[in-house]
Formats: sequence, C-alpha cells, structure tokens
Amino acid sequence: MKEFEVAYPIRQVPSEEELRRAAARSMGVSPAKVASCTVVRRSLDARGDILYRYRIAATTTDEPAVEPYRLPEYRDVTNAEPVIVIGGGPAGMFAALRLLMEGRKPVILERGKDVHSRKYDIAALSREGRVHPDSNYCFGEGGAGTFSDGKLFTRSNKRGDIREVLYQLVAFGADESILVDAHPHIGSDRLPAIVENIRKCIEEHGGEYHFSSRVTDMLLQNEGRKKTWKVLCQDGCVYSAPAVILAAGHSSRDIYKLFDSRGWPLEAKGFALGVRAEHPQSLINNIRYHGRYQPYMPPAEYSLVTQSQGRGVFSFCMCPGGILVPSATAAGETVLNGMSNSDRSSRWANAGIVCQIEPGDIPEYDHYGVFGLLEFQQDVERRMYDFSGSIKAPAQRMLDFCRKVESVNLPATSYHPGAVSAPLHGLLPEFVYTRLREAFPLFNKTMKGYYTNDALLLATESRTSSPVRIPRDKETMSCLDLPGLYPCGEGAGYAGGIVSSAVDGILAATAAAI
Repeated sequence: MKEFEVAYPIRQVPSEEELRRAAARSMGVSPAKVASCTVVRRSLDARGDILYRYRIAATTTDEPAVEPYRLPEYRDVTNAEPVIVIGGGPAGMFAALRLLMEGRKPVILERGKDVHSRKYDIAALSREGRVHPDSNYCFGEGGAGTFSDGKLFTRSNKRGDIREVLYQLVAFGADESILVDAHPHIGSDRLPAIVENIRKCIEEHGGEYHFSSRVTDMLLQNEGRKKTWKVLCQDGCVYSAPAVILAAGHSSRDIYKLFDSRGWPLEAKGFALGVRAEHPQSLINNIRYHGRYQPYMPPAEYSLVTQSQGRGVFSFCMCPGGILVPSATAAGETVLNGMSNSDRSSRWANAGIVCQIEPGDIPEYDHYGVFGLLEFQQDVERRMYDFSGSIKAPAQRMLDFCRKVESVNLPATSYHPGAVSAPLHGLLPEFVYTRLREAFPLFNKTMKGYYTNDALLLATESRTSSPVRIPRDKETMSCLDLPGLYPCGEGAGYAGGIVSSAVDGILAATAAAI
C-alpha cells in the first residue's frame, strides 16, 4: 500500500476515477492495476490557491487486499455480569458500547436528564439565568459535548484506535465526512439525535440507563472472596457490581469532594483559564482566506498559540459560525463556552483565549491542598457573577482590554443572556491578565487584523479541563488502592474533548471487562 497526496480546487469534488488515475500516476502503474483507492484525510489549504488536499491510500492488484475496517459486534448482555458506568458523556457512552462488545452489561448512572428533557433546562438557563445543578450545558445525557458543538479535535491514535469512535458516530447518525476531515465537526443540532441513538442501542442490547441518578457515595465491600462496589444515588437507589467505570465530567466537583472525604487519592492538575474572544465571522474569513472568501467556502477557523511569562497562551475550542452559551453548573457563577450547528451559519466566530495555570502560580491557595486550583477556578467564576449580578457576561473590547480602558459601548454578541461592560483587566487575576495582554498583539502577527476593537472579550472561559486528577495505574487503569474502580475521561484528568474522552472510556471498559 502506498499513501500520497493530491490537491483539487475547493469546489471540485474528485470522482473515484480521477482518484484512481492519480493513484496510478503516483505508483507508476496503469489505472487497471489499481485495486483500491481510499481517501484517508481531507484538509483545507488556504495558503495560496484555496484547495482541499487529499491524503490517499492505494494498493495495486499485485498486493494483498486491504480489509476494510469493521466494528466489533454488539452482544446481548441482558443476563451478563454488570459494570456500573458513572456518567453518560462521551467517556461513559463509549465505555458502555465497548462493554456490549465485551459481553458485559453496562448500567449507566447519569446525574442529569435525558437529552430531550435537558433542552428545557438549558432554555431556562439562557432565558432566565436559572441553573439546574444536574441538568445544564455540562450535565445530562451526552455530557458537555452534546450542546457544545461536537468538534472532534483529535485524529491521533496515540491513546487508542479512534476509528472505533468515528465509525460508531457515523453508524449512529453523523456524516461520513468525519472519517476523513482533518477537523471533523458534527454540530449541536445533530448531536442530540446521535446521543439518543446510542442510548437506544445500549438499551436494546440489554444495558440500562438511569437518569437523575447523581452519585452520592461509593463503597467497596467484601462478599465472600469477591469484592463488590455499591454505588448510592441521591434518589435512594443502590447499584452493585464488581467493577465501576468512573466517567464523570470535568465539572463534577462533588465527585472530587467524595474522594477527599473517603481519603482516596487525588492530585492537583494544571488547567487553563481566560476569556472567550468573539469576532465577526466575516473578519476571520477575510483574514484566513486573504480577502478571497466566497460563500461556498467553509467558515474560516483559526488556532493560535504563544508563550507569555513562561506559560502557554492559546486558543481553545474555536467555533466558526458559532454562538456563546452559559455553562455554569451552580448558582452564582458565570462560565461561558462556545458551540455551533452543523452549518456554522452564525455571523460570529468565537474561541477561548486562555493561559495555562499551574499550582505554583497561586501560592495564596496552597492551604486548600489538592483543591487549590479548583477553589481558584470557582473564585474567578463567582467574581464575574458578582460584578454583573447575573449570568450576563462581563465584557470588554479587545484593544480597550489591553489598554486598561473600560469600554464605553459593546458590539453585538451571540451570547443570549447578554453582556455588560466591565473592567476585565481588573476582574481577572493579574497574572492571567498580563499574559493575555501580551498575547493578543502577538496573535496579530499571525493573523493580521485579529487584534481589533471589533473583537469582544467575555469572561469567563474556565472549564477547559479538570483542575484535579484521579490517579490510576498505567497498566490496569484501575484507581490506586481501589480495585475495580476505573476513572477515565475529562473528569478523571485523562482526556480533553469528545474523541479523546471516548477513547479513554473504551480503554477503561476493556480493562474492566477482563
């Protein structure tokens, strides 16, 4: 098999015959000798002529046939030994699907509501500022990713075979383009149906879902020669199994508190915090396409990174044609995230612009021990809420922010609860502010025109990842000194995004099924 690259104008979709002829030229054979020709990856290149570059894998008739990728079959697990899965986000869902393949019965305990009921609580949050602590943009069926865009950031197979994730997403309703696009995206309008299809598959094969089942305690008990986990929920229900996959999200602070109360191991972990930067999408299109944007082109994306005072400052979760949404999980805090629908048709582009924070950056929080970064995160979120007195976002124009000038007025924003003019240069921690202030002009060197007062900064972007990690054995994936407990995904501190969380859930399920 040989891999090669070929480029075509953005509006030209190459036919199978064109790709076959390109493969023949690359391998020095006639088109008749090309046995297979498969697109491995497609990426947009706007550096010169605006092209799609295709990575092609091809074989000749003289080579052994390449077997197409096939997912393992799901098995009926109605009467199989159960594995409790705490959390119904990407890690939990794909752990459950892997358990079906392994012949084990997943019992999913999700603190939030099903994907349809969850929509009403999200609407109430955006319209009225009422936060349901167990049903919001972070908690509920499908986890934070369901209503937060569905970007599939990673295409790396370092942690595991991502095909198991992507092919299943396609089987449950995602567009086949995610199998080849360099920056695959599903869209918040399509994800709820995909999440529901996953649940139906799990239930049809004998698995169980239990919604509004927030876990309040976990007990490891000896039953004869066997150790059994008992998991208690706030509704009084108790579930038992020899293994538990802990796939709680990065905002499940109560799980960390439970671990602490039990004396179980936890570690502080660095995370990133900053603002959400919102530009007109037309401006980003003009910058990235060098003034040659046409309506048939996809809304332009960007990725930015620099160093400031020894810490990384970078863009996070960039949403072309997207909107900003409130992601608080408790009353009295202001948290923002970005999302976009499949067509990315909003007139705004937004991205988190955040700086890396390590425990050594906040010595004043040392007395909180392992929860120092968590307390810092909460304090910043509460400070933003206290300034506006609601989930309206404190906001400032970009140049004003860097010049320490409060904005006289604000541009229109996609953030439905609204924004209020605020001195973010004084509300953000000083070391966060100074790093962001240095970064924005530097970003302008990469994207001339990015540094502008037409850009609005809104606070705060703080749920980039968990500030706490649950240690686990590298080989067995079980929690240290807690046999049968398998922490995974973003909440455990081992992933960042839908695909990496899903892969980590698959690995945890494979380990739990042994």
